[in-house]
Amino acid sequence: MDPSVEKVYKSMQPGDLLEFNRGLYCHWGVCIGNGEIVHLTGENDGIGDGKGNLAVSFTIFGTKFEKAFVTRDNFLTVVRDGKTTVSINNSFDKKRKPIDPLEIVNRALSRLGEIGYNVLFCNCEHFAKWCRYDSERSEQVERGVTYAACAAVGVACLAAIATGIHHILTPSPERKKRERTHSM
Repeated sequence: MDPSVEKVYKSMQPGDLLEFNRGLYCHWGVCIGNGEIVHLTGENDGIGDGKGNLAVSFTIFGTKFEKAFVTRDNFLTVVRDGKTTVSINNSFDKKRKPIDPLEIVNRALSRLGEIGYNVLFCNCEHFAKWCRYDSERSEQVERGVTYAACAAVGVACLAAIATGIHHILTPSPERKKRERTHSM
């Protein structure tokens, strides 16, 4: 076992949130003790491995798709390939007081078998944060939306600049007519 994974495995406590870095995204779960976690997952945990259907993961309407379910797994099964890094991530504790650890575990277990997934409104991070803080938040989604909004503003600004430059450099029909008249 990777030493960093072993460190997390030995130090995780019931109620801790676990963040599994999978490269392009992070998967989240809740430690319930005895080396087990509860998490919202799908076949090979969804979109990140290319087996999920990306088209049904995105919607602006908040629809939950039946592509994932809440399940209980062994921590080492979730780490799975030896390439995944994992950390205990209770960083939101600074902003919000966590629920009692026993209640966090009970909340996680109460949702076992529940089906539904939406990358923007109901993903594994939303589930884990709900268990610990009673607040469905996903910083991954919030960052993504912020980056997308900044990119859209940037594209709009570039388009406006290009349009302005084009307008300045391209003579209008009236200007062309005046120039022809003056050159005669």
